[in-house]
Amino acid sequence: MSGGKLDLQRIRRVIRGSGSETIFFLLDDALSLLPPAKLRQLMAQYLKPEQFVSDVAVKRDLLAEVQAFQKACLAGEYYEAFDVNSKNCTQSSLGTLAWIADFRRLLFRCVEQAKKRNVAGVRCAFDILFELLDRFDDADDRMVFFADEGGSWMVGIDWKQVLPAWFRVLSITADPAEYARRFEAFVGRYCNCQRAELLAEARQVATPSQRKELAEL
Repeated sequence: MSGGKLDLQRIRRVIRGSGSETIFFLLDDALSLLPPAKLRQLMAQYLKPEQFVSDVAVKRDLLAEVQAFQKACLAGEYYEAFDVNSKNCTQSSLGTLAWIADFRRLLFRCVEQAKKRNVAGVRCAFDILFELLDRFDDADDRMVFFADEGGSWMVGIDWKQVLPAWFRVLSITADPAEYARRFEAFVGRYCNCQRAELLAEARQVATPSQRKELAEL
């Protein structure tokens, strides 16, 4: 059934019945997936595409883009507060939604880039994003705004899809003790309920010395 024709009417009904956050993330992801001609056609109904034309390459180096994201985060560019009441206390500001969307996009760029040669740059990009996720999870009020209790659960990352790529990069760039320590710290904080599966993934790409350290956890 996975290759069958999609029911567009059903999709429309589900989307229209979804919350604004789902629609926001769906549109943000669509911008990256649509081919340029289709994107122009869609935008022309709501915006003027010529306003967004650039003579320079739009897609920057991964590490440079992650560093620019870090700079924007620490400068408070994603912080957008609103007056909280009983009706909107479960909502997120547009700034918080934008942070989540940009974080996810960059994280999955890291996953893709992990298959290539520049593992040191990808490792650095992963490290920056994970540090920012720690700040997000700790509700750093200088970076994003939460109407209610927030945290990394809002980002909605499938760690079983992401972490194997990080393990590959970490295995190449970290000594055995650091490899085991980073595994323990991250999995223990964000996805301990998946520990057994992720430990198997981490062991699969580890060096013999790294596997020994993992076994001693």
